[in-house]
Amino acid sequence: MHKELRVAAYAVCVRNGQLLLARWVAGDGSKRWTLPGGGMDHGEDPYDTVIREADEETGYAIEPVALLGIDSLRRRYPRKLGALADFHGLRIVYEGRIAGGELRHEQDGSTDLAAWHALDAVPGLDRVGLVDIGLDLWRTRPVDGHLPTPA
Repeated sequence: MHKELRVAAYAVCVRNGQLLLARWVAGDGSKRWTLPGGGMDHGEDPYDTVIREADEETGYAIEPVALLGIDSLRRRYPRKLGALADFHGLRIVYEGRIAGGELRHEQDGSTDLAAWHALDAVPGLDRVGLVDIGLDLWRTRPVDGHLPTPA
């Protein structure tokens, strides 16, 4: 079994009761809203990753103002030629403040739209689970940066 580790950093940016999201385009063409952010380059600090990724996906310069927590995700999925991958995603979640820039959509990236959404409308969006995890971390601010595992 092939082991894969992906470390990424994301921002929860809330302003005037709205959450900033980017629309992720999956490999199969499906589209779901996600937090701005993404994979860390080798040698890059996660703080710098979230700043770079948010700018790429939304056009905004963000300032990470708090480390909200870290989410660890594992799943298995099929790879080419019948092999199986053991995927481990480590997602570092910051609270971000808009420090400059203007809203725009990413060109030739993994997202195609960026938009503000009312917090009370988020549950009705077609979204990835990370959006809910990020909002839970933002709302509860667990001291250890870890959400309790659902029963």
